[in-house]
Amino acid sequence: MATKGIILAGGSGTRLYPMTKGVSKQLLPIYDKPMIYYPLSVLMLADIKEVLIISNPEFIENYKVLLGDGSKLGITISYIIQDKPKGLADAFIVGEEFIGKDNVCLILGDNIFYGKGFSGILKSAQNHLLNSNQNNEHLFSTLKENNDEIKKMSAVIYAYYVKNPTEFGVVEFDNNGYAISIEEKPQSPKSHFAIPGLYFYDNSVIEVAKNVTPSPRGEIEISSVNEYYLKENKLIVELMGRGFAWLDTGTSDGMLEASNFVRSIQKRQGYYIACLEEIAFIKGYISKEDLLERSKELKNTDYGQYLLDLYNEA
Repeated sequence: MATKGIILAGGSGTRLYPMTKGVSKQLLPIYDKPMIYYPLSVLMLADIKEVLIISNPEFIENYKVLLGDGSKLGITISYIIQDKPKGLADAFIVGEEFIGKDNVCLILGDNIFYGKGFSGILKSAQNHLLNSNQNNEHLFSTLKENNDEIKKMSAVIYAYYVKNPTEFGVVEFDNNGYAISIEEKPQSPKSHFAIPGLYFYDNSVIEVAKNVTPSPRGEIEISSVNEYYLKENKLIVELMGRGFAWLDTGTSDGMLEASNFVRSIQKRQGYYIACLEEIAFIKGYISKEDLLERSKELKNTDYGQYLLDLYNEA
């Protein structure tokens, strides 16, 4: 069974006013590329080639201008309008037709991930949904069986240690490292492990989302979806360790910190973060000639020069 990807790029972006008064937050730059490049690169690293972008009606055309149908990257990108933000889990209801009978990965449009072995982490999540028997030394799960075989799971999410857990969904573990509770932005967090905006589910998530009772703020909370799978013993929570970076760019400070982080990595190592064409080329989605053509389109930029260098080194 294939896995499709959804990027949730809607919302009003009020925390970034006045910057987002006339533009979608996920089109703002994080250093040298639009914010949405980063979540899209994650889906591509996960070998997901069918992507749906959900955004507001006033901004959806801007995304089409930026990314088109995805053919220049060797993938397929579809678009759908979300008239009003109704919570993260609403993405599965809005995108029901797109998901069809496949598994799905949801990533938030303002989340940035970076770390060694990330592609392996992403593939592991998909394998868990396909009756994987793999062991992962970083695995926390709700399974209580003391054996090596992992039965079919319906959901894979992640945990990341933060200093300020009140701003996020939080997962609590028992003394054996098993997930035992999930809370959405708790005033008194039971742990420092936040849940980043990256989630893998099997096809059952559509019906689960439809049956979620809206929260007091009227939203279909993703935490409610995860709580359901936790209670059903079908949730895996993988830990993103200390060598991993998760950046939430929902505030001005967050955007600046992320931009400085990306700049530092790229300047020091010479490798780009979230270069979509590079990922597409490495994975065989586009040809060397496609890479050259794209570099010509961006010839007046460092990004274009980076693509030209990739072409010359290939």
